[in-house]
Amino acid sequence: MKKALAALLLVSPLLASPVFAQTAAPAPAPKASNSQQSKMSACNAQAGDKKGDERKAFMKSCLSNKPAPAAKQTQQEKMKACNAQAGDKKGDERKAFMKSCLSNKPAG
Repeated sequence: MKKALAALLLVSPLLASPVFAQTAAPAPAPKASNSQQSKMSACNAQAGDKKGDERKAFMKSCLSNKPAPAAKQTQQEKMKACNAQAGDKKGDERKAFMKSCLSNKPAG
């Protein structure tokens, strides 16, 4: 009797394993195109070369589906734009123009 019981215990996992192998876990439901993962990959692609806080702010805005705020010009970008606008101005006239331009006040 003990031998039959031992043989049954040894064979039963082998007999049951094909049943379990054929029973697959239910397939996950297809994700909606609006899923967080698809949003993340789309926003990540749009973020491009942004780094640090600029990237964090962009990703937060993108993932929350809010329109992105108008991009602020960096000081360097302002300098380039104002230099281009200053043209041939010299001396005090240029200094006054640059001060006004860089502070975003209308030139006066």
